[in-house]
This record gives sequence, C-alpha cells and structure tokens, in this order.
Amino acid sequence: MKLRKSRAVRRGRIEIIPMIDVMFFLLVTFMLASLSMQNLHSLPVNLPKGSAAPMQPKTPVTLTVTRDGKIFLDKTPVTLDSMQKVLASMLKKPDSSIIISGDTDAQNGLVVQAMLRARQAGAEHFLIAVKHAE
Repeated sequence: MKLRKSRAVRRGRIEIIPMIDVMFFLLVTFMLASLSMQNLHSLPVNLPKGSAAPMQPKTPVTLTVTRDGKIFLDKTPVTLDSMQKVLASMLKKPDSSIIISGDTDAQNGLVVQAMLRARQAGAEHFLIAVKHAE
C-alpha cells in the first residue's frame, strides 16, 4: 500500500485568459492614444464638407491654400515660384504624401497649380482634407 503525504503539493500554473485580457486592453489603449496624437501642420481654413474613410499617412507635408490666395507648406509661407524648391527639401522620401488643405472659397486654379508644382517637386500621393459631413 502506498502512503500519500498528508499535504499534497500543488504546482502553480499560469492562467492565460486573464493575461490575454490585459494584453488586449493595452493594445486598445495604445491604439486610441496614437490616433489622438495625429497632428496636422496647417493653418485653420474653412474646409469643404465630404465623407471618406480616414487615412493615417506617415509624416505628411500639408499644403494650405487660403481664401485670399496665400500658399503655406507646414505653416511656412511660399509662393508658386519658390514652392518647388522649398517642398523638395521637405519631402523625406520620393513617395511622400501631401495633404491638400484648400479653403472652400480659394481659387481652384491656384490649388491645381500648387498641386502641379508639388508634383514637380517629387510628390506622388495627394490627400484632400475635408470636414466630416454630418
């Protein structure tokens, strides 16, 4: 007959389910925190209304065209003639994105000319900033 010890030794074990819950909570927390850290380097303008899926570009350059025809690259005032030179130094990669932030009352021809100059400077991807339609 085999005698057992009076106190059975129980081995500890790691519970996986609470650890998964904690990791999921941390993942969601960091995702929401990173979304709130989005920073556009543009001046406030009256944007047109529209709806589209939000995009998260990597360090984009913001091209702002105001109502009175002024052009800014990340809050730096430029002209159409000097824009290509300034933008070429701001673009980090050849496939960098540019956010177009044009006022609703801005001349469309000026916005198109600014986009063409940005294309000549090496920009390939353009994103249009709009207000979310309610």
